Amino acid sequence: MKNLPTVLLTGANGFLGSHLLEALLGQGYKVVILKRSTSNLWRIEHLLEHVKTYDVDTQSLNHAFEEQQIDCLIHLACHYGRNTDPLHLMVESNLLYGLKLLEASITHRVSTFINADSLLPRNLNSYILSKSQFVDWLKLHSKKIQVVNLKIEHMYGPKDDTNKFLPWIISQFKEKASEIRLTKGEQKRDFIYIDDVVSAYLIVLEKLPTLIDYNEYEVGTGQALEIKEVLEQLKELYEASFGKITSKMVFGALPYREGEMMSVKVNNQSLIDLGWLPKIKLQQGLKKYLEDIV
Repeated sequence: MKNLPTVLLTGANGFLGSHLLEALLGQGYKVVILKRSTSNLWRIEHLLEHVKTYDVDTQSLNHAFEEQQIDCLIHLACHYGRNTDPLHLMVESNLLYGLKLLEASITHRVSTFINADSLLPRNLNSYILSKSQFVDWLKLHSKKIQVVNLKIEHMYGPKDDTNKFLPWIISQFKEKASEIRLTKGEQKRDFIYIDDVVSAYLIVLEKLPTLIDYNEYEVGTGQALEIKEVLEQLKELYEASFGKITSKMVFGALPYREGEMMSVKVNNQSLIDLGWLPKIKLQQGLKKYLEDIV
């Protein structure tokens, strides 16, 4: 078996992190995870015996780097700033904590820092701004440590947070809400199934020796669809499996948010050039998703 790098993973208990952790272990990687002692681990309970964990709220961050020979850090942990959380908490999580990880990685001679980013414009909201500011720091220090920045479009799939858009829509179907109030749904988004996002990380890991100091890849199918079209497909698939939906989707009942981004264009060619291809079409992905969560 080839000698695989040891990966330090943050955000392993999240949506993407849990899927990536399972894939990394399945491929034979040694994985170390950083978490909090209070973290909800329901997504990864079945995997914990196969990893080494460190609680960053009770132990020094450097402890993990001192005990383990880390080759690559994959940083997925983030703070979305929901529920009117103070801005400083978002900055502490998305910028300052990232900088602590970056400093520790450089100090302990970690070879590569892989970061999860967004395709949305940096000034869209406070969350995106804090993430973009961290990317600025990664670029600045990429001569000291190899950096891969993955800009991910709209992920979906099993184990997603229930307050995300598609899980919320499905919950309305299940609860037989009389009306689901929506915007006109003309916004175009590139919906990518979680397995295809994970495979992007795996191909990047495989190709690290061939990459330069700073690398950036856009992760999406390359096909943007109107949200209204996606929801109509979701409704059709739901009804085919579970019967007629009584809830009425009322498009146009809500105004667009201020600064709403109406279209996202993903250029995934550089990722394709590495050997990656998205394999799961939207209808297949939505069907797999429904089978898992309903």
